[in-house]
Amino acid sequence: MTDDLGKLVLRVSLGVLILLHGLFKLQNGIDGIIGMLASHGLPALLAYGVYIGEVVGPALVIVGVFTRVGALLIAVNMLAAFGLAHLQELLSLGQMGGWALELQGMFLFGSIAVALLGAGRFSVGGTGGRYN
Repeated sequence: MTDDLGKLVLRVSLGVLILLHGLFKLQNGIDGIIGMLASHGLPALLAYGVYIGEVVGPALVIVGVFTRVGALLIAVNMLAAFGLAHLQELLSLGQMGGWALELQGMFLFGSIAVALLGAGRFSVGGTGGRYN
């Protein structure tokens, strides 16, 4: 029971915190991401993937249906964020001594943990099965 409760806490906290970034982009657009892609010679169309990684993925994770798939969408989104916006900080420490990318790292490794653990019983899928 406590394992399933721990999975719920991890799923909901990860999902909500990433979803807030996605909701901001839904309200304010993705021009900044389009610009980052262009600076790397990548097509602007890829910027729309942020909605998959920051809205669809987190929604699946929060609800607990296709949780592993949703978590992998978040992980891919975070890897793209590392590559596009944070590569220069990869080996840097912040002003307080922690990793400069600790938030992004927590999102990445948290999503990998959810992908490995699944949703648990407290989810729409409820069984902790292959995709939940």
